[in-house]
Amino acid sequence: MNWITNFVRPKIGNLLNRADMPENLWIKCPESGEMVFYKDLEKNMGVIPVSGYHMRITAVERLKQFFDDGEYELFENPTVAIDPLKFRDKTRYVDKLKDARRKTETEDSILAASGLVFGVKMIAVVHEMSFIGGSLGMAAGETIVNAMQKAAEEKCALALFAASGGARMQEGIFSLMQMPRTTIARQMMRDAGAPYIVVLTNPTTGGVSASYAMLGDIHIAEPGAVIGFAGRRVIEQTIREKLPEDFQTSEYLLEHGMVDMIVERSELKPTISRLVRMMLDLPAMEIVVEEPSEDAPDEEETSPKIESAEAPVSEGEPKPTDNQDS
Repeated sequence: MNWITNFVRPKIGNLLNRADMPENLWIKCPESGEMVFYKDLEKNMGVIPVSGYHMRITAVERLKQFFDDGEYELFENPTVAIDPLKFRDKTRYVDKLKDARRKTETEDSILAASGLVFGVKMIAVVHEMSFIGGSLGMAAGETIVNAMQKAAEEKCALALFAASGGARMQEGIFSLMQMPRTTIARQMMRDAGAPYIVVLTNPTTGGVSASYAMLGDIHIAEPGAVIGFAGRRVIEQTIREKLPEDFQTSEYLLEHGMVDMIVERSELKPTISRLVRMMLDLPAMEIVVEEPSEDAPDEEETSPKIESAEAPVSEGEPKPTDNQDS
């Protein structure tokens, strides 16, 4: 038996032919330069542990974080005209759409879904920033309008997670028309008494910030998010003045009364749930901290459980009080 041929050479061949090391194992914080292992970042909901910088996450990740047990029902994608202007710059618009769909595995820049949030039925509309900058086009606008109409019909709370560079220029006026359409749909929700909570994430700019993203009953912002209409450089060139360093950030907008609160990503779900329960006159939640058992190690921390003070309510309608006539 030739051990060099049968044993040594195959081993060397396996070493030479093994798969390359996967990319993006380590993520660099844009703010502090800290390097974080990607699994640690996933466990921390996309937030850098030390600096607290909120990285962008996908629409699917956002939905999984928001709904109970990560379970939800996606709404069907609306059928709209594709590339009505036959737009072309360096590449055709239809080719950009195909490339964006391949990279993000979504049909367009908006995902809408329904599910339970601490036992209460809610609708969530989420921007996918990686899909042509989360831009607002006909398909995205139609998805938002359909979700808002459904929320109005069911008197169900809707949470919008905004992340966009604005209207999609490749669709021209058809894209801009989504601004008044979504505004009208939002008014339908208001008339129906359906709560509308907006979460402004990094970035929320352009036509999105000039329409439905700023029409919520309550506006929540993630820390450090860039929120505004025109870009900082454009404004400075127009007014010929230097803007504050924190201009158009969540903290600046909170200080000037443009948002209601800044909430860490890990606290978004319980915060939104509490607000919705108050707005729909549902039983409040209570935080139950489980005491560690005697056998548990001293350094082990207990995680709080958020439960309803009463049985979970799956529908978004106010519960009748005891003094109402039967």
